[in-house]
Amino acid sequence: MMKRWIYLCIFVWIAMNGKTQEKILTLEDLLPGGTTYEQFKPKADYDKQWKEEPKAFDKKDEWEETALSPDGQTIAYIIANNLYIQDKNGESRTVAEDENKGIVYGQAAHRNEFGIDSGMFWSPSSRYLAFYRVDETQVSDYPLVDISAREAQLKLIKYPMAGRTSHEATVGIYSLDSGKTVYLKTGEPKDHYLTNIAWDPSEKQLYIIELNREQNHLQCNRYDIQTGEKTATLFEERNEKYVEPEHPPLFVKNATDQFIWQSKRNGYNHIYLYNTDGKLLKQLTAGAYDVTKVLGFDPTGKELFFVSNESNPIDFQVYKLNLKTGKKTQLTSTPGVHSPKLIRNGEYIVDCYSNQTTPLNVELITTKTGKIKRLASAENPYKEYLLPEISLGSIRAADGKTDLYYRLVKPLHFDETKKYPVVIYVYGGPKSQMVQNSWLGAVRGWDLYMAQKGYIVFTLDNRGTANRGLDFENVIYRHAGINETADQLCGVDFLQSLPYVDKDRIGVHGWSYGGFMTANLMLRHPEVFKVGVAGGPVIDWKYYEVMYGERYMDTPEENSEGYEETNMNRLAGNLQGHFLLIHGDEDPTVVWQNSLSFLKACIEARTYPDYFVYPGHGHNMHGRDRVHLYEKITRYFDDYLK
Repeated sequence: MMKRWIYLCIFVWIAMNGKTQEKILTLEDLLPGGTTYEQFKPKADYDKQWKEEPKAFDKKDEWEETALSPDGQTIAYIIANNLYIQDKNGESRTVAEDENKGIVYGQAAHRNEFGIDSGMFWSPSSRYLAFYRVDETQVSDYPLVDISAREAQLKLIKYPMAGRTSHEATVGIYSLDSGKTVYLKTGEPKDHYLTNIAWDPSEKQLYIIELNREQNHLQCNRYDIQTGEKTATLFEERNEKYVEPEHPPLFVKNATDQFIWQSKRNGYNHIYLYNTDGKLLKQLTAGAYDVTKVLGFDPTGKELFFVSNESNPIDFQVYKLNLKTGKKTQLTSTPGVHSPKLIRNGEYIVDCYSNQTTPLNVELITTKTGKIKRLASAENPYKEYLLPEISLGSIRAADGKTDLYYRLVKPLHFDETKKYPVVIYVYGGPKSQMVQNSWLGAVRGWDLYMAQKGYIVFTLDNRGTANRGLDFENVIYRHAGINETADQLCGVDFLQSLPYVDKDRIGVHGWSYGGFMTANLMLRHPEVFKVGVAGGPVIDWKYYEVMYGERYMDTPEENSEGYEETNMNRLAGNLQGHFLLIHGDEDPTVVWQNSLSFLKACIEARTYPDYFVYPGHGHNMHGRDRVHLYEKITRYFDDYLK
């Protein structure tokens, strides 16, 4: 029997002059890019003494990416794939440049996977700058077309597809004193991944977490920055499916021979203490939960602060851990999602948090004593509006044992004697958690809009999503979409058990991986889903990029059965309901070829999807066009589901 519970329901209303005042929210109010969106974001201003203002540095428009040195005296910047630095006096120097546009300096390597969000890494003293040099010359050019010009112009990007030739990365070390660069000798094979770069506090060594292209074996390697030679492999990790390093070593304050390492080697993301000889000193956290963020240390370096969901998979609390004794202290207790920042050399934490009934509170935590002081609270931005009932709960997954968390939004003016149409909003892929105990249950603005229009909106985090441990996530390995779809059908079973759900009017919408999931649900279960809208969908994983695609699916040559099983083109003949696909014609993430190939497959299968293109847009629609996008999606459900 399906186990479920609802642990919190929200009923929001406003009484004005003794009467209920009903005002309707529009897409302009609820979506980024809407003209009135900003006024509906919870805001809590607090004393600027507790805000860490970024160091000022005049930036120029042509600088594509920048990295400010720790001392605030020098800024590194990118222009046309080349790397430069400028000091406070406005004097610029070339660090690395090449006329070949296939050579890229200073930008995030490996398509921003493995937690990489920059390609420039300053040393602690600001005397050295480490940077990526990425050789993309052997990667195939992929064509995008800019139709805004009088004569459409070809835009070529580098897009290494799964199983094809990838780029080659190296790491350079630039000395501001000598003006010279040393490249680290990271060896063969050249298409391995150089991730999670960290400076040794002495600035004599650089640490790199190196991962083979198969992504099942990592090494923590150390290099001499003067010679470029590898001086040690401190430890290694292997997994028969994949390992995914996302956090660089963090050196312990006042103990430069020790560092913190985050790993899922035991099934959940936990914290380990190593010394610089590569010896594991101790595992600092353990249990069936994920550490989701490491904040840093107190002024002495004896206490470490972090965030985890130990108390509840959808709650995130702040903890303090003594490195010597292992004593762990929970610093926050209010249920919700806490987003803390360590300030003043670790003396304080500024904690911003929300939960279903709390838009936003900002509190100051004294790290030594744990004392908490309220700095500010946000007003309910919807206080003059009627909102629907929102509930969070859980059901069992298709494996019969794993709890999955859901959010259910009931229609405004809900009447339990009526039957309502349902729209399932799905993402369902790695790195996502759509259901959390944050403001209004992390509800999306469009969900509220659809509830106003008489829909139930349901979201379920299936296995394969984030913050639930490695085994929970890697069920997708080599068979993307299969277990996720089975779990979503458990959500459908739950919905169909509710007396107010119209079983004949169930639709689904998702974007990116969620677009892929929408296609899976529409094509594998046409008897269930009447309407679907898939945005920027992966249709055939062989059209997706190397790093993400090969981690979860291996290469098409290694996993031909899995690629065939998950190819939506193969299922085009199953289409029965109304299915709208939407794509940006300049999408550099899920290339347009995906959805176009599905149209071709449908023509051959004599099925009839609907299609809409946003010219000039990438992987999603932004600005004013985002409002148009969701009006388009809404009208489609109104036409065929309502």
